[in-house]
Amino acid sequence: MTNSNLVPEARAALDKFKYEVASEVGVSLKDGYNGNISARDAGRIGGNMVRKMIHQAQNQMVGK
Repeated sequence: MTNSNLVPEARAALDKFKYEVASEVGVSLKDGYNGNISARDAGRIGGNMVRKMIHQAQNQMVGK
């Protein structure tokens, strides 16, 4: 399997979302590569992104 984007337009939205969540949890990200952040901080960002996406999906299911 190749590493290709199924929805290329989603990349910009996810990047924006990542920076918003990082700001909320107090992690400073710079544009481009952020390999210098700790695994703990990266996990906090990713975990909160997933939590928010699940919450949004559940709210959309309830609204139907």
